[in-house]
Amino acid sequence: MANYKLLFFGKIPSTQSYAHDLIARRGAADHTAVVAAAQSAGRGRYRRTWVSHHGNLYVSFIFDAPRRDARRSYAVAVAVAESLISLGVDAQIKWPNDIMVKGRKISGILIEYNNDFVVVGIGVNIKSNPTVSASYKTTRLGRYCSASAMDVLGLIMKNLDIWRSADFEKVRTRWMALAMGINKMVEYRGESVQLLGINVQGALMLRRGNEDILGYGDEITINEK
Repeated sequence: MANYKLLFFGKIPSTQSYAHDLIARRGAADHTAVVAAAQSAGRGRYRRTWVSHHGNLYVSFIFDAPRRDARRSYAVAVAVAESLISLGVDAQIKWPNDIMVKGRKISGILIEYNNDFVVVGIGVNIKSNPTVSASYKTTRLGRYCSASAMDVLGLIMKNLDIWRSADFEKVRTRWMALAMGINKMVEYRGESVQLLGINVQGALMLRRGNEDILGYGDEITINEK
């Protein structure tokens, strides 16, 4: 944790919003981590609510990012998955940025750009997990091992430094090894397509019949049997 500036809070509306406010106030620096024990207005992709009770990990990292690069999200996903794997958990990645265990979501990632910075929000269910719906299943780390939010934070920071600096081909290879649904049929934009992986630019590679297509941004549905 030595190379990170850590800002801890008992409860704030959102670590992600605080990080953006810090950037707006010109108080941001590379390798800043905003950590909260709980959030009152946590959010995920598409501004979905992220239920944020005490006992879980809620952190937003601020990194220098003079250029936008969609491939950053893969390095972050691999770093989070590897952190859980090091605890003996069989973590997988669901495109684009969910970390899953046994088909249930355990962690989410939100990546947003702001001027010359990127804000990387990460939430990990440790002590509790929300009940969302029958089709949206979640789980928590406490079911599989004994680790605190600070334990997980330390592992994630270490792995972020490793994977963010890695060559993308290495990231891509590891992401493909951890990804759910590779070479299986998935649903994309209401169609059944085969998931092939990601290309060197970070686009999702899909096959629709005899046609190869690329996907960007949209979510996929994986029916794991």
